[in-house]
Amino acid sequence: MILHYVRPVLSLIRSRSVNAAVSRLYHADKVATVGSQPDSQSPVFQVGREVPALAHFLTLHNIATFKGGGEKARNLHTSRGKLLPRERIDRLLDPGSPFLEFSQFAAYQLYGSEEVPAGGIITGIGRVSGVECIIVANDATVKGGTYYPVTVKKHLRAQEIAQQNHLPCIYLVDSGGANLPRQADVFPDRDHFGRIFFNQARLSSEGIAQIAVVMGSCTAGGAYVPAMADESIIVRKQGTIFLGGPPLVCKSCYRRRGVRTSVCSHKHLKSGVTDHYALDDNHALHLARKAVRSLNYKKNLDVTVEAPEAPLFPADELYGIVGDNLKRNFDIREVIARIVDGSKFDEFKAFYGDTLVTGFARIFGYPVGIIGNNGVLFSESAKKGTHFIELCCQRNIPLLFLQNITGFMVGREYEAGGIAKDGAKMVTAVACANVPKITVIIGGSYGAGNYGMCGRAYGPRFLYMWPNSRISVMGGEQAATVLATITKDQKAREGKEFTAEQEAAMKEPIIKRFEEEGNPYYSSARLWDDGIIDPADTRLVLGLSLSAALNAPTQKTRFGVFRM
Repeated sequence: MILHYVRPVLSLIRSRSVNAAVSRLYHADKVATVGSQPDSQSPVFQVGREVPALAHFLTLHNIATFKGGGEKARNLHTSRGKLLPRERIDRLLDPGSPFLEFSQFAAYQLYGSEEVPAGGIITGIGRVSGVECIIVANDATVKGGTYYPVTVKKHLRAQEIAQQNHLPCIYLVDSGGANLPRQADVFPDRDHFGRIFFNQARLSSEGIAQIAVVMGSCTAGGAYVPAMADESIIVRKQGTIFLGGPPLVCKSCYRRRGVRTSVCSHKHLKSGVTDHYALDDNHALHLARKAVRSLNYKKNLDVTVEAPEAPLFPADELYGIVGDNLKRNFDIREVIARIVDGSKFDEFKAFYGDTLVTGFARIFGYPVGIIGNNGVLFSESAKKGTHFIELCCQRNIPLLFLQNITGFMVGREYEAGGIAKDGAKMVTAVACANVPKITVIIGGSYGAGNYGMCGRAYGPRFLYMWPNSRISVMGGEQAATVLATITKDQKAREGKEFTAEQEAAMKEPIIKRFEEEGNPYYSSARLWDDGIIDPADTRLVLGLSLSAALNAPTQKTRFGVFRM
Protein backbone atom coordinates (compact mmCIF):
# COMPACT_ATOMS: atom_id res chain seq x y z
CA MET A 1 0.00 0.00 0.00
CA ILE A 2 2.84 2.36 0.81
CA LEU A 3 4.56 1.64 -2.51
CA HIS A 4 1.28 2.24 -4.32
CA TYR A 5 1.36 5.85 -3.13
CA VAL A 6 5.09 6.41 -3.38
CA ARG A 7 5.56 5.47 -7.02
CA PRO A 8 3.26 8.13 -8.54
CA VAL A 9 4.93 10.83 -6.46
CA LEU A 10 8.41 9.75 -7.58
CA SER A 11 7.36 9.68 -11.24
CA LEU A 12 5.88 13.16 -10.97
CA ILE A 13 9.10 14.47 -9.46
CA ARG A 14 11.16 12.91 -12.23
CA SER A 15 8.92 14.45 -14.89
CA ARG A 16 9.33 17.87 -13.16
CA SER A 17 5.59 18.40 -13.67
CA VAL A 18 5.06 19.52 -10.07
CA ASN A 19 6.76 22.12 -7.89
CA ALA A 20 9.30 21.25 -5.25
CA ALA A 21 6.76 21.23 -2.42
CA VAL A 22 5.48 17.68 -2.85
CA SER A 23 3.32 16.02 -0.23
CA ARG A 24 4.73 12.64 0.70
CA LEU A 25 1.68 10.49 1.23
CA TYR A 26 3.41 7.61 2.97
CA HIS A 27 3.97 9.38 6.29
CA ALA A 28 2.38 12.12 8.35
CA ASP A 29 3.99 15.54 8.60
CA LYS A 30 2.46 16.23 12.00
CA VAL A 31 2.97 14.71 15.42
CA ALA A 32 0.22 12.23 16.27
CA THR A 33 -2.27 13.15 18.94
CA VAL A 34 -3.16 10.93 21.88
CA GLY A 35 -6.20 10.66 24.08
CA SER A 36 -9.82 9.73 23.65
CA GLN A 37 -13.18 11.01 24.75
CA PRO A 38 -14.15 9.10 27.91
CA ASP A 39 -17.62 7.72 28.48
CA SER A 40 -18.69 10.18 31.15
CA GLN A 41 -21.71 8.02 32.01
CA SER A 42 -19.73 4.86 32.71
CA PRO A 43 -19.71 3.64 36.34
CA VAL A 44 -15.90 3.74 36.43
CA PHE A 45 -15.79 7.37 35.29
CA GLN A 46 -18.54 8.36 37.73
CA VAL A 47 -16.68 6.77 40.63
CA GLY A 48 -13.57 8.63 39.53
CA ARG A 49 -15.46 11.90 39.76
CA GLU A 50 -14.99 11.62 43.53
CA VAL A 51 -11.58 13.23 43.03
CA PRO A 52 -13.12 16.74 42.81
CA ALA A 53 -14.14 16.20 46.43
CA LEU A 54 -10.45 15.76 47.22
CA ALA A 55 -9.66 18.87 45.17
CA HIS A 56 -12.37 20.77 47.06
CA PHE A 57 -10.84 19.62 50.34
CA LEU A 58 -7.52 20.95 49.02
CA THR A 59 -9.11 24.30 48.18
CA LEU A 60 -10.65 24.66 51.64
CA HIS A 61 -7.31 23.96 53.27
CA ASN A 62 -5.64 26.46 50.97
CA ILE A 63 -8.14 29.15 51.99
CA ALA A 64 -7.47 28.49 55.67
CA THR A 65 -3.72 28.51 55.09
CA PHE A 66 -3.82 31.74 53.09
CA LYS A 67 -5.22 33.61 56.09
CA GLY A 68 -2.01 33.03 58.01
CA GLY A 69 -2.21 33.65 61.75
CA GLY A 70 -5.32 34.21 63.84
CA GLU A 71 -7.61 37.21 63.49
CA LYS A 72 -6.09 38.95 66.52
CA ALA A 73 -2.56 38.62 65.13
CA ARG A 74 -3.65 39.85 61.69
CA ASN A 75 -5.45 42.86 63.16
CA LEU A 76 -2.41 43.77 65.25
CA HIS A 77 -0.20 43.46 62.18
CA THR A 78 -2.34 45.71 59.99
CA SER A 79 -2.90 48.24 62.82
CA ARG A 80 0.81 49.01 62.60
CA GLY A 81 0.42 50.07 58.98
CA LYS A 82 1.83 46.83 57.63
CA LEU A 83 0.56 44.88 54.66
CA LEU A 84 -0.16 41.20 55.23
CA PRO A 85 2.51 38.93 53.69
CA ARG A 86 0.39 37.78 50.75
CA GLU A 87 -0.56 41.39 50.03
CA ARG A 88 3.13 42.22 49.97
CA ILE A 89 3.80 39.46 47.45
CA ASP A 90 0.85 40.51 45.30
CA ARG A 91 2.10 44.11 45.11
CA LEU A 92 5.66 43.03 44.44
CA LEU A 93 4.74 40.91 41.41
CA ASP A 94 4.08 42.20 37.91
CA PRO A 95 0.34 43.00 37.59
CA GLY A 96 -1.70 39.99 36.50
CA SER A 97 1.22 37.58 36.64
CA PRO A 98 0.92 34.21 38.43
CA PHE A 99 2.62 33.18 41.67
CA LEU A 100 3.74 29.56 41.87
CA GLU A 101 3.63 28.88 45.60
CA PHE A 102 5.49 26.01 47.21
CA SER A 103 4.56 23.79 50.14
CA GLN A 104 1.38 25.54 51.29
CA PHE A 105 0.82 22.67 53.72
CA ALA A 106 4.19 22.85 55.44
CA ALA A 107 3.74 22.05 59.17
CA TYR A 108 0.17 20.80 58.64
CA GLN A 109 -0.71 18.87 61.84
CA LEU A 110 3.03 18.60 62.50
CA TYR A 111 3.27 20.31 65.88
CA GLY A 112 0.26 18.89 67.69
CA SER A 113 -2.03 21.63 68.98
CA GLU A 114 0.24 24.37 67.61
CA GLU A 115 -0.98 25.66 64.27
CA VAL A 116 1.76 27.01 62.03
CA PRO A 117 0.02 27.80 58.70
CA ALA A 118 2.36 27.32 55.73
CA GLY A 119 5.16 26.83 58.25
CA GLY A 120 5.14 30.55 59.03
CA ILE A 121 6.79 31.44 55.73
CA ILE A 122 5.56 31.86 52.14
CA THR A 123 7.82 30.81 49.28
CA GLY A 124 7.36 30.61 45.55
CA ILE A 125 8.26 31.88 42.09
CA GLY A 126 6.84 35.09 40.71
CA ARG A 127 7.67 37.58 37.97
CA VAL A 128 9.13 40.88 39.18
CA SER A 129 10.00 43.54 36.60
CA GLY A 130 9.85 40.81 33.98
CA VAL A 131 12.29 38.52 35.82
CA GLU A 132 11.31 35.20 37.40
CA CYS A 133 12.36 35.39 41.05
CA ILE A 134 12.23 33.27 44.18
CA ILE A 135 10.27 35.08 46.87
CA VAL A 136 10.64 34.26 50.56
CA ALA A 137 8.20 36.14 52.80
CA ASN A 138 8.04 35.76 56.58
CA ASP A 139 4.54 35.74 58.05
CA ALA A 140 4.74 37.71 61.29
CA THR A 141 1.10 36.83 62.06
CA VAL A 142 2.23 33.23 62.68
CA LYS A 143 4.20 33.02 65.94
CA GLY A 144 5.85 36.36 65.24
CA GLY A 145 7.43 34.96 62.09
CA THR A 146 9.79 32.81 64.16
CA TYR A 147 11.52 29.85 62.60
CA TYR A 148 10.29 26.37 63.48
CA PRO A 149 12.33 23.42 62.16
CA VAL A 150 10.03 23.11 59.14
CA THR A 151 10.29 26.89 58.53
CA VAL A 152 14.04 26.51 58.18
CA LYS A 153 13.59 23.53 55.86
CA LYS A 154 11.15 25.46 53.67
CA HIS A 155 13.45 28.50 53.49
CA LEU A 156 16.39 26.27 52.53
CA ARG A 157 14.31 24.50 49.88
CA ALA A 158 13.46 27.86 48.31
CA GLN A 159 17.16 28.70 48.16
CA GLU A 160 17.88 25.29 46.63
CA ILE A 161 15.31 25.98 43.90
CA ALA A 162 16.94 29.37 43.32
CA GLN A 163 20.38 27.78 42.96
CA GLN A 164 19.23 24.95 40.68
CA ASN A 165 17.29 27.26 38.36
CA HIS A 166 19.46 30.39 38.66
CA LEU A 167 16.65 32.60 40.00
CA PRO A 168 17.23 35.87 41.89
CA CYS A 169 16.00 35.83 45.52
CA ILE A 170 13.86 38.48 47.20
CA TYR A 171 13.47 38.18 50.98
CA LEU A 172 10.55 40.03 52.58
CA VAL A 173 11.85 39.99 56.15
CA ASP A 174 9.56 40.24 59.18
CA SER A 175 10.74 37.66 61.69
CA GLY A 176 11.57 37.22 65.34
CA GLY A 177 14.37 34.80 64.44
CA ALA A 178 14.73 31.24 65.69
CA ASN A 179 11.92 29.68 67.72
CA LEU A 180 13.76 29.46 71.05
CA PRO A 181 11.81 26.56 72.63
CA ARG A 182 12.81 24.44 69.60
CA GLN A 183 16.39 25.69 69.36
CA ALA A 184 17.89 22.18 69.41
CA ASP A 185 16.08 21.40 66.14
CA VAL A 186 16.68 24.82 64.59
CA PHE A 187 20.14 26.09 65.44
CA PRO A 188 23.22 23.85 65.42
CA ASP A 189 23.10 21.29 62.61
CA ARG A 190 24.26 21.48 58.99
CA ASP A 191 20.83 22.16 57.51
CA HIS A 192 19.58 24.38 60.31
CA PHE A 193 19.24 28.16 60.61
CA GLY A 194 22.86 29.04 59.81
CA ARG A 195 22.62 27.33 56.42
CA ILE A 196 20.35 30.17 55.24
CA PHE A 197 23.23 32.66 55.40
CA PHE A 198 25.73 30.16 54.01
CA ASN A 199 23.41 29.77 51.02
CA GLN A 200 23.07 33.53 50.60
CA ALA A 201 26.84 33.87 50.35
CA ARG A 202 27.15 31.00 47.89
CA LEU A 203 24.22 32.12 45.75
CA SER A 204 25.65 35.62 45.50
CA SER A 205 29.03 34.17 44.52
CA GLU A 206 27.29 32.37 41.63
CA GLY A 207 25.79 35.62 40.38
CA ILE A 208 22.32 34.85 41.75
CA ALA A 209 21.07 38.16 43.13
CA GLN A 210 20.07 38.44 46.80
CA ILE A 211 17.70 41.30 47.65
CA ALA A 212 16.30 41.84 51.16
CA VAL A 213 13.41 44.07 52.18
CA VAL A 214 13.27 44.61 55.96
CA MET A 215 9.58 45.20 56.69
CA GLY A 216 9.56 44.33 60.39
CA SER A 217 11.73 42.58 62.93
CA CYS A 218 15.06 41.15 61.85
CA THR A 219 16.46 39.62 65.00
CA ALA A 220 19.65 37.83 66.11
CA GLY A 221 21.00 35.56 63.35
CA GLY A 222 18.17 36.77 61.13
CA ALA A 223 19.93 40.14 60.99
CA TYR A 224 22.34 38.54 58.55
CA VAL A 225 19.60 38.22 55.90
CA PRO A 226 19.81 41.94 54.96
CA ALA A 227 23.47 42.19 55.96
CA MET A 228 24.44 39.43 53.52
CA ALA A 229 22.12 40.55 50.72
CA ASP A 230 23.55 42.19 47.61
CA GLU A 231 21.08 45.02 48.09
CA SER A 232 18.82 45.76 51.06
CA ILE A 233 15.87 48.02 51.76
CA ILE A 234 14.41 49.01 55.14
CA VAL A 235 10.99 50.48 55.96
CA ARG A 236 10.81 53.63 58.10
CA LYS A 237 9.61 53.04 61.69
CA GLN A 238 8.91 49.36 60.90
CA GLY A 239 12.17 47.75 59.98
CA THR A 240 14.45 46.78 62.86
CA ILE A 241 17.77 44.98 62.63
CA PHE A 242 19.71 43.77 65.65
CA LEU A 243 22.01 40.90 66.48
CA GLY A 244 21.00 41.25 70.13
CA GLY A 245 17.38 42.16 70.87
CA PRO A 246 16.32 44.36 73.81
CA PRO A 247 15.83 41.49 76.31
CA LEU A 248 19.29 40.13 75.52
CA VAL A 249 20.94 43.57 75.57
CA CYS A 250 19.25 44.37 78.87
CA LYS A 251 20.46 41.11 80.41
CA SER A 252 23.98 41.45 79.03
CA CYS A 253 24.54 45.11 79.86
CA TYR A 254 22.47 45.32 83.09
CA ARG A 255 20.55 48.29 81.78
CA ARG A 256 17.47 48.89 79.71
CA ARG A 257 17.42 50.73 76.43
CA GLY A 258 14.53 51.39 74.10
CA VAL A 259 14.39 49.39 70.92
CA ARG A 260 14.03 52.43 68.72
CA THR A 261 17.04 54.26 70.15
CA SER A 262 19.46 51.51 69.16
CA VAL A 263 18.00 49.90 66.05
CA CYS A 264 15.70 52.40 64.32
CA SER A 265 15.60 52.11 60.57
CA HIS A 266 17.54 55.25 59.63
CA LYS A 267 20.49 54.24 61.83
CA HIS A 268 21.14 51.27 59.57
CA LEU A 269 21.38 53.52 56.55
CA LYS A 270 24.27 55.22 58.34
CA SER A 271 25.74 51.93 59.57
CA GLY A 272 25.77 50.63 55.98
CA VAL A 273 23.68 47.56 56.80
CA THR A 274 20.93 48.77 54.45
CA ASP A 275 21.07 50.64 51.16
CA HIS A 276 17.61 52.14 50.61
CA TYR A 277 15.08 53.86 52.88
CA ALA A 278 11.38 53.23 52.26
CA LEU A 279 8.53 55.28 53.69
CA ASP A 280 6.14 52.32 53.93
CA ASP A 281 5.56 48.80 52.63
CA ASN A 282 4.35 49.94 49.22
CA HIS A 283 7.37 52.17 48.74
CA ALA A 284 9.69 49.33 49.81
CA LEU A 285 8.16 46.96 47.26
CA HIS A 286 8.52 49.64 44.58
CA LEU A 287 12.22 49.92 45.45
CA ALA A 288 12.56 46.13 45.29
CA ARG A 289 11.10 46.13 41.79
CA LYS A 290 13.60 48.84 40.81
CA ALA A 291 16.43 46.74 42.23
CA VAL A 292 15.38 43.78 40.06
CA ARG A 293 15.18 46.05 37.02
CA SER A 294 18.79 47.06 37.58
CA LEU A 295 20.06 43.45 37.55
CA ASN A 296 20.65 43.53 33.79
CA TYR A 297 19.27 40.00 33.73
CA LYS A 298 18.67 38.15 30.48
CA LYS A 299 17.11 34.71 30.15
CA ASN A 300 19.05 32.61 27.65
CA LEU A 301 17.18 29.48 26.61
CA ASP A 302 18.92 26.23 25.68
CA VAL A 303 15.78 24.97 23.94
CA THR A 304 13.52 25.95 21.07
CA VAL A 305 10.13 27.36 22.04
CA GLU A 306 7.02 27.14 19.89
CA ALA A 307 3.65 28.84 20.14
CA PRO A 308 1.60 27.04 22.80
CA GLU A 309 -1.55 25.10 21.92
CA ALA A 310 -4.37 24.12 24.24
CA PRO A 311 -4.91 20.36 24.70
CA LEU A 312 -7.76 18.82 22.73
CA PHE A 313 -9.42 17.53 25.91
CA PRO A 314 -10.59 19.40 29.04
CA ALA A 315 -8.40 19.11 32.13
CA ASP A 316 -11.30 18.38 34.48
CA GLU A 317 -11.75 14.98 32.79
CA LEU A 318 -8.63 13.93 34.68
CA TYR A 319 -10.77 13.46 37.78
CA GLY A 320 -12.85 10.73 36.19
CA ILE A 321 -9.96 9.12 34.33
CA VAL A 322 -7.62 8.71 37.29
CA GLY A 323 -10.02 8.45 40.22
CA ASP A 324 -9.08 7.98 43.85
CA ASN A 325 -8.85 4.17 43.78
CA LEU A 326 -5.16 3.43 43.24
CA LYS A 327 -5.96 -0.20 42.37
CA ARG A 328 -7.89 0.88 39.27
CA ASN A 329 -5.84 0.91 36.07
CA PHE A 330 -5.91 3.77 33.59
CA ASP A 331 -3.89 4.59 30.47
CA ILE A 332 -1.26 7.24 31.24
CA ARG A 333 -1.66 8.52 27.68
CA GLU A 334 -5.06 9.89 28.68
CA VAL A 335 -3.33 12.02 31.32
CA ILE A 336 -0.66 13.13 28.85
CA ALA A 337 -3.37 14.12 26.35
CA ARG A 338 -4.78 16.61 28.85
CA ILE A 339 -1.56 18.39 29.78
CA VAL A 340 0.51 18.68 26.57
CA ASP A 341 0.16 21.16 23.73
CA GLY A 342 -2.44 20.10 21.19
CA SER A 343 -2.53 16.66 22.86
CA LYS A 344 0.42 15.88 20.55
CA PHE A 345 2.70 13.13 21.78
CA ASP A 346 5.54 11.62 19.74
CA GLU A 347 5.79 8.26 21.46
CA PHE A 348 9.14 6.47 21.68
CA LYS A 349 9.44 2.65 21.61
CA ALA A 350 5.66 2.23 21.79
CA PHE A 351 5.80 -1.56 21.29
CA TYR A 352 8.61 -2.32 23.72
CA GLY A 353 8.43 -2.31 27.51
CA ASP A 354 4.86 -1.05 27.33
CA THR A 355 4.39 -0.65 31.10
CA LEU A 356 6.48 2.51 30.74
CA VAL A 357 5.31 5.15 28.27
CA THR A 358 7.96 7.50 26.88
CA GLY A 359 7.85 10.21 24.27
CA PHE A 360 8.31 13.84 23.29
CA ALA A 361 5.79 16.66 23.61
CA ARG A 362 5.53 20.36 24.41
CA ILE A 363 3.94 22.18 27.32
CA PHE A 364 3.24 25.87 26.78
CA GLY A 365 5.66 25.68 23.86
CA TYR A 366 8.55 24.21 25.86
CA PRO A 367 9.91 20.81 24.76
CA VAL A 368 9.68 18.00 27.28
CA GLY A 369 10.46 14.30 27.39
CA ILE A 370 7.71 12.46 29.25
CA ILE A 371 8.13 9.23 31.21
CA GLY A 372 4.87 7.83 32.59
CA ASN A 373 3.89 4.60 34.32
CA ASN A 374 1.39 2.16 32.85
CA GLY A 375 2.03 -0.61 35.34
CA VAL A 376 4.87 -2.31 37.19
CA LEU A 377 8.39 -1.88 35.77
CA PHE A 378 9.88 -4.91 33.99
CA SER A 379 13.44 -5.20 32.69
CA GLU A 380 12.30 -4.06 29.23
CA SER A 381 10.56 -1.02 30.72
CA ALA A 382 13.64 -0.05 32.72
CA LYS A 383 15.96 -0.35 29.72
CA LYS A 384 13.52 1.64 27.60
CA GLY A 385 13.42 4.39 30.24
CA THR A 386 17.22 4.45 30.41
CA HIS A 387 17.51 4.78 26.63
CA PHE A 388 14.97 7.61 26.57
CA ILE A 389 16.71 9.52 29.38
CA GLU A 390 19.98 9.29 27.44
CA LEU A 391 18.26 10.80 24.39
CA CYS A 392 16.82 13.70 26.39
CA CYS A 393 20.19 14.45 27.99
CA GLN A 394 21.89 14.41 24.58
CA ARG A 395 19.28 16.83 23.19
CA ASN A 396 19.00 19.12 26.27
CA ILE A 397 15.30 18.30 26.65
CA PRO A 398 13.76 18.58 30.16
CA LEU A 399 12.26 15.42 31.64
CA LEU A 400 8.78 15.06 33.12
CA PHE A 401 8.03 12.01 35.26
CA LEU A 402 4.36 11.12 35.75
CA GLN A 403 4.60 8.75 38.67
CA ASN A 404 2.04 6.04 39.42
CA ILE A 405 4.18 3.10 40.35
CA THR A 406 4.04 0.06 42.62
CA GLY A 407 7.70 -0.77 41.98
CA PHE A 408 9.86 -3.10 39.91
CA MET A 409 8.66 -6.62 39.07
CA VAL A 410 9.78 -9.28 41.54
CA GLY A 411 9.79 -13.07 41.52
CA ARG A 412 12.20 -15.91 40.79
CA GLU A 413 11.93 -15.57 37.00
CA TYR A 414 12.54 -11.82 37.00
CA GLU A 415 15.35 -11.95 39.55
CA ALA A 416 17.08 -14.57 37.41
CA GLY A 417 16.51 -12.37 34.36
CA GLY A 418 18.44 -9.50 35.94
CA ILE A 419 15.68 -7.12 37.03
CA ALA A 420 18.02 -5.71 39.70
CA LYS A 421 20.70 -4.65 37.22
CA ASP A 422 18.17 -3.39 34.69
CA GLY A 423 16.41 -1.35 37.35
CA ALA A 424 19.81 -0.04 38.42
CA LYS A 425 20.40 1.21 34.86
CA MET A 426 17.30 3.38 35.05
CA VAL A 427 18.10 4.60 38.56
CA THR A 428 21.62 5.53 37.40
CA ALA A 429 20.27 7.39 34.39
CA VAL A 430 17.78 9.33 36.53
CA ALA A 431 20.44 10.18 39.11
CA CYS A 432 23.00 11.39 36.56
CA ALA A 433 20.69 13.29 34.20
CA ASN A 434 21.49 17.01 34.40
CA VAL A 435 18.59 18.26 32.29
CA PRO A 436 15.77 19.81 34.34
CA LYS A 437 13.66 17.05 35.92
CA ILE A 438 10.11 17.57 37.14
CA THR A 439 8.06 14.91 38.89
CA VAL A 440 4.31 14.73 39.46
CA ILE A 441 3.01 11.90 41.64
CA ILE A 442 -0.44 11.24 40.19
CA GLY A 443 -1.15 7.94 41.97
CA GLY A 444 0.98 5.56 43.96
CA SER A 445 4.67 6.03 44.66
CA TYR A 446 5.97 2.86 46.23
CA GLY A 447 9.34 1.30 46.98
CA ALA A 448 12.17 1.41 44.46
CA GLY A 449 9.68 2.64 41.87
CA ASN A 450 9.89 6.00 43.62
CA TYR A 451 13.63 6.03 42.91
CA GLY A 452 13.41 4.94 39.29
CA MET A 453 10.74 7.56 38.61
CA CYS A 454 12.73 10.47 40.08
CA GLY A 455 11.47 10.74 43.64
CA ARG A 456 12.67 13.44 46.03
CA ALA A 457 16.05 11.79 46.61
CA TYR A 458 16.90 12.07 42.90
CA GLY A 459 16.94 15.84 42.71
CA PRO A 460 13.95 16.83 40.59
CA ARG A 461 13.83 20.61 40.20
CA PHE A 462 10.19 20.41 41.30
CA LEU A 463 8.04 17.62 42.73
CA TYR A 464 4.27 17.89 43.06
CA MET A 465 1.55 15.54 44.30
CA TRP A 466 -2.10 15.11 43.39
CA PRO A 467 -4.55 14.92 46.33
CA ASN A 468 -5.39 11.27 45.51
CA SER A 469 -1.75 10.14 45.58
CA ARG A 470 0.07 7.97 48.11
CA ILE A 471 3.76 7.64 48.93
CA SER A 472 5.22 4.81 50.98
CA VAL A 473 7.90 2.13 51.00
CA MET A 474 5.03 -0.31 50.30
CA GLY A 475 1.28 -0.51 50.79
CA GLY A 476 -0.08 -0.85 54.31
CA GLU A 477 -1.54 -4.31 53.70
CA GLN A 478 1.74 -5.57 52.24
CA ALA A 479 3.74 -4.12 55.13
CA ALA A 480 1.37 -5.65 57.67
CA THR A 481 1.59 -9.04 55.95
CA VAL A 482 5.40 -8.94 55.89
CA LEU A 483 5.65 -8.04 59.58
CA ALA A 484 2.99 -10.58 60.55
CA THR A 485 4.81 -13.31 58.62
CA ILE A 486 8.07 -12.50 60.39
CA THR A 487 6.31 -12.61 63.76
CA LYS A 488 4.55 -15.86 62.88
CA ASP A 489 7.82 -17.52 61.87
CA GLN A 490 9.51 -16.28 65.04
CA LYS A 491 6.68 -17.66 67.20
CA ALA A 492 6.89 -20.99 65.36
CA ARG A 493 10.61 -21.26 66.09
CA GLU A 494 9.81 -20.64 69.75
CA GLY A 495 7.08 -23.27 69.68
CA LYS A 496 4.38 -20.69 70.34
CA GLU A 497 1.02 -20.25 68.64
CA PHE A 498 0.17 -17.18 66.56
CA THR A 499 -3.60 -17.22 66.01
CA ALA A 500 -5.56 -15.56 63.23
CA GLU A 501 -7.04 -13.18 65.80
CA GLN A 502 -3.57 -12.16 66.98
CA GLU A 503 -2.47 -11.66 63.38
CA ALA A 504 -5.48 -9.44 62.62
CA ALA A 505 -4.90 -7.42 65.80
CA MET A 506 -1.26 -6.91 64.81
CA LYS A 507 -2.06 -5.92 61.23
CA GLU A 508 -4.74 -3.32 61.97
CA PRO A 509 -2.55 -0.58 63.53
CA ILE A 510 0.17 -1.15 60.92
CA ILE A 511 -2.27 -0.66 58.06
CA LYS A 512 -3.70 2.42 59.76
CA ARG A 513 -0.25 3.91 60.32
CA PHE A 514 0.85 3.33 56.72
CA GLU A 515 -2.40 4.87 55.49
CA GLU A 516 -1.79 7.99 57.59
CA GLU A 517 1.87 8.31 56.69
CA GLY A 518 1.25 7.71 52.98
CA ASN A 519 -1.27 10.56 52.79
CA PRO A 520 -0.17 13.49 50.58
CA TYR A 521 -0.88 15.98 53.38
CA TYR A 522 1.45 14.04 55.68
CA SER A 523 4.08 14.24 52.94
CA SER A 524 3.58 17.91 52.19
CA ALA A 525 3.65 18.88 55.88
CA ARG A 526 7.20 17.49 56.00
CA LEU A 527 8.27 18.97 52.65
CA TRP A 528 8.70 15.62 50.91
CA ASP A 529 7.21 17.47 47.93
CA ASP A 530 6.85 21.05 46.71
CA GLY A 531 3.10 21.14 47.05
CA ILE A 532 -0.21 19.38 46.49
CA ILE A 533 -1.85 20.58 43.29
CA ASP A 534 -5.31 20.24 41.80
CA PRO A 535 -5.05 17.78 38.87
CA ALA A 536 -6.85 20.30 36.66
CA ASP A 537 -4.03 22.82 37.32
CA THR A 538 -1.24 20.42 36.36
CA ARG A 539 -0.59 21.87 32.91
CA LEU A 540 -0.31 25.44 34.23
CA VAL A 541 1.95 24.40 37.12
CA LEU A 542 4.21 22.47 34.75
CA GLY A 543 4.38 25.40 32.33
CA LEU A 544 5.48 27.76 35.10
CA SER A 545 7.97 25.20 36.42
CA LEU A 546 9.52 24.58 33.01
CA SER A 547 9.81 28.29 32.36
CA ALA A 548 11.60 28.78 35.69
CA ALA A 549 13.88 25.77 35.20
CA LEU A 550 15.10 27.01 31.84
CA ASN A 551 16.68 30.11 33.39
CA ALA A 552 19.72 27.99 34.26
CA PRO A 553 22.10 26.74 31.57
CA THR A 554 21.95 22.96 31.19
CA GLN A 555 25.08 21.19 32.36
CA LYS A 556 26.47 18.35 30.26
CA THR A 557 25.48 14.94 31.61
CA ARG A 558 28.09 12.30 32.37
CA PHE A 559 26.68 8.88 33.18
CA GLY A 560 28.28 6.39 35.53
CA VAL A 561 28.87 2.73 34.73
CA PHE A 562 25.81 0.84 33.50
CA ARG A 563 25.92 -2.81 34.57
CA MET A 564 25.30 -4.91 31.47
